[in-house]
Amino acid sequence: MDNIVVFGGSGAIGAALVQQLSKENPSAQVHVFSRRVPDYSLPQMTYYSLNFSNEAQLEEHARMIKQPIDLLIVATGTLHDNDHKPEKSLRDLTPKNLMELYTVNTIGPAMIAKHFLPKLNQKSRSVFAAISARVGSIEDNRLGGWYAYRMSKSALNMFLKTASIELKRTHKNAVVIGLHPGTVDSDLSKPFQSNVPKGKLFTPDYSAKKLLSVLKGVTSSDSGQIFAWDGQVIPY
Repeated sequence: MDNIVVFGGSGAIGAALVQQLSKENPSAQVHVFSRRVPDYSLPQMTYYSLNFSNEAQLEEHARMIKQPIDLLIVATGTLHDNDHKPEKSLRDLTPKNLMELYTVNTIGPAMIAKHFLPKLNQKSRSVFAAISARVGSIEDNRLGGWYAYRMSKSALNMFLKTASIELKRTHKNAVVIGLHPGTVDSDLSKPFQSNVPKGKLFTPDYSAKKLLSVLKGVTSSDSGQIFAWDGQVIPY
């Protein structure tokens, strides 16, 4: 790969992906977008500060990427903050929290795709991947709860499927997929780590390596699907 783009490069998973990609592709140019300046720097890395909800900024930055993109990963996402915890029941639902999670988990990746999918490489295999979650699966939902997060990730999965259909018309070798990274030791998972089975709490580096292994194996026939870190397809 010659040209790689990662959104959310200052987060735990995003940072691990950038560093692993740089190691595996030392000659590639890596474009890193995030709200916060990453706490690392690499020789082939170009950093861009970006407010993901600002479409004018997205459009401007897309124009700055001159070469066709071989791999684009959206590693942004949110589950909770100081004011909001995942809902345990219907009485916890609020319009504000629903809107916030949809904005970050669904609308953000969709707007990134609007401006960057057309820049994927048309002459050879290219990949657009967004971090999703197993709890976004409607078929796999057995516990309930976590309404806003589940709904926003399920909507993201539908967006990826829909975009993959449209992109086939212009980019026959392109792949559009969602990725479930497992439960990663990060700020997102910290309040819930006590419930994680032994051996299932991954370091960001381990998760990044597993996700990149999945990305290496997907083809255009896989476009539109959601894959777990171990390569298993997650049902919608």
